Formats: sequence, C-alpha cells, structure tokens
Amino acid sequence: MARTLSQIENDALGLPPKDRAKLIEQLISTLDTGEDEDVEELWLDEAEKRYDAYRSGKVKAKPSDRVFASVRDRLK
Repeated sequence: MARTLSQIENDALGLPPKDRAKLIEQLISTLDTGEDEDVEELWLDEAEKRYDAYRSGKVKAKPSDRVFASVRDRLK
C-alpha cells in the first residue's frame, strides 16, 4: 500500500538534522530542470551593476534594520 505524503513527512521530520538536510538537497535537486543555465551569470551582472551604482553615488545604502522594518510593515 502506498504511503501518504503526511506519513512520509512525519518520518522525515523524525530524522536527525543532518539527514533532513541531505534529504532536502536531494529533493531540491530533482526539481532543477536546467532551464535557467545562465541565471548565475545574469545575477552576477545585476550585482555588478548595483555595486557600480552604489560606488558612483547613484544609489545610497540603507541600514538593514530600516530595510527589514519596511518589509515587515508591507507584509502586515
């Protein structure tokens, strides 16, 4: 008889943390279709553009506590 998702989840939650982490990595790897092969390069390009804008004074940095407070306010 096939096990339910709930049964599998309960078993997984009973595993030691290292085993849960390994299981998570294995499950996530099955979802990677390889369709976004250039994503890493695109993110690097975006990060460089943002850093250059910061260094040139086009954008200003904000303290992380202000950024997170703003996000929390938006999510309320």
